[in-house]
Amino acid sequence: MTAPSLGLILECGPQGADKQVCEYVIERIRPGMRVRSETLDNKANLLRDSGKVAARLLKDGCACVLIVWDLRPAWPDRTDKPCRHAERRELLSRLMEAGVPEDAPVYLVCVEQELESWLIANERSLSAFLSTPAHPFPVPRVRSPDRHPQPKAEVIGLFKQARGWRYNDTVHAVRVLKAVQLDFGRLRCSESFCRFEKMVLACRGR
Repeated sequence: MTAPSLGLILECGPQGADKQVCEYVIERIRPGMRVRSETLDNKANLLRDSGKVAARLLKDGCACVLIVWDLRPAWPDRTDKPCRHAERRELLSRLMEAGVPEDAPVYLVCVEQELESWLIANERSLSAFLSTPAHPFPVPRVRSPDRHPQPKAEVIGLFKQARGWRYNDTVHAVRVLKAVQLDFGRLRCSESFCRFEKMVLACRGR
């Protein structure tokens, strides 16, 4: 039986960290699943265009579609605190405008706070990536990564402290997760990762 095809809508560029990480994690969750990624460059584009992109992916045969975005940064052109519920309402409105039925297999996954929440959840991978044989670098466990207010800043600090490196998400994020065997037990400390995993597992052929 052919594996179902999953459509993935992301706010990054064609080689962005979100695309690399999500595709890698999906392959670990559902080996052999076909993934068709659509990268919309930034959150403003994702909020505006996800409806019509999701409609096209479903029309083209994707069994389901995941729209994945980071809570941080804030809603474009806003200076107040980012709001997951407001962004979700915006996406649902765009899906309706594009004619996507309410019961269509389109799932919304907001990563709280940002992609690096998943990295700090998996401290063993961070430690393995940043350590050397002569200088092991232990990374403290974060039991509630989605509650960390600035996970990217945390990772930037760890990179600088351990190796004097400048963290670049498009280069380093997926490499960190690949440093050791993916630890789903650690990643499931992130509620947003749990939702992502659940939606990937829910995708079935049409």
